[in-house]
Amino acid sequence: MSLELFPSAEPSEALRWCRAFPGEAAQAAAVRRFVAMLLDGCAVLDDVLLSVDELVVNALRHTKSGRLGGTFTVELRREAGTVAVAVRDQGGPTEPAATEADEFAESGRGLRTVSALAARWGWFGNDRSRTVAAFFDEATAHWPEAA
Repeated sequence: MSLELFPSAEPSEALRWCRAFPGEAAQAAAVRRFVAMLLDGCAVLDDVLLSVDELVVNALRHTKSGRLGGTFTVELRREAGTVAVAVRDQGGPTEPAATEADEFAESGRGLRTVSALAARWGWFGNDRSRTVAAFFDEATAHWPEAA
């Protein structure tokens, strides 16, 4: 099943990519390469890369996707100045939330980071399957493009 990140009655000129990955920590680097290749030259590439890395790490740490034999799927969509990235995992016991981490905590800032970088983010699903998505507006990129 594909995530409709941009529901529309009109035919779209959107670019869309979807790929499944094994639920292994080393796959986070493979996801970053996948996204970087597809969004080369995109004004929000750095924000998307950091965010997708956080979403993948969360899927591996907090859901069944990180268990032996687990998998997760990354979907990208680019249309009309908007980039969306979604990570679909195999569900877990807790709900994704952007929380405040203790000053000395070594983790717990991932979704807070995504929240700061993305125009908006959200999730849907349950303990069997969940999708976390972040949306970026190319017109309001956080980083200036290289001259």
